[in-house]
Amino acid sequence: MGDHKEQPLRVGAAVRRRRRALELTLAVVAERSGLSVPFLSQVENDRARPSRSSLEKVADALRTTAVELLAAADPACSVDVVRAEETEPAPDPQVRSLVRGHHQMHASEFTGDHDAGREFQHRNDQLMYVADGAVEIEAEGRAYRLGRGDTLYLTGGVRHRWRATVPETRVLVVAVAEHIEAVQDRPR
Repeated sequence: MGDHKEQPLRVGAAVRRRRRALELTLAVVAERSGLSVPFLSQVENDRARPSRSSLEKVADALRTTAVELLAAADPACSVDVVRAEETEPAPDPQVRSLVRGHHQMHASEFTGDHDAGREFQHRNDQLMYVADGAVEIEAEGRAYRLGRGDTLYLTGGVRHRWRATVPETRVLVVAVAEHIEAVQDRPR
């Protein structure tokens, strides 16, 4: 009752739109991502559903994030409930989008370990909240240790990386969507 019922997200059109907006060929995206042209074609035509890892590779090749591609794939709705039990079973680590659709805000829940070697830099501001466990975040040359209930605010453009330091850590990340010009580009 009132829940937003839908088929699994289909990101093919979002991938195609982003690729064409950047004026890239499938071959260039394949080279950048390490994925094959036939697979990327199947993804764009919604004949293949990329794994989380493959979607991140595609997103990196398209200079965006997997969250942005998923958001662009789903039509916006004004009221939406994302239920915990709707999450597909996945091996750790797990990422769950807490907001569906193409909105001004994105929120994701990260559970379990995380690729500490991957560096992030988002155009707009974001807030990280540790719901359970503990994390270590490296930003602007400093390390920050956060425990349950702690938050860290990052201004847009700050390069950072993070890792869970306790098993079953849950981190909520809330950010202004990349497609919104919330801040002026800062010199890097």
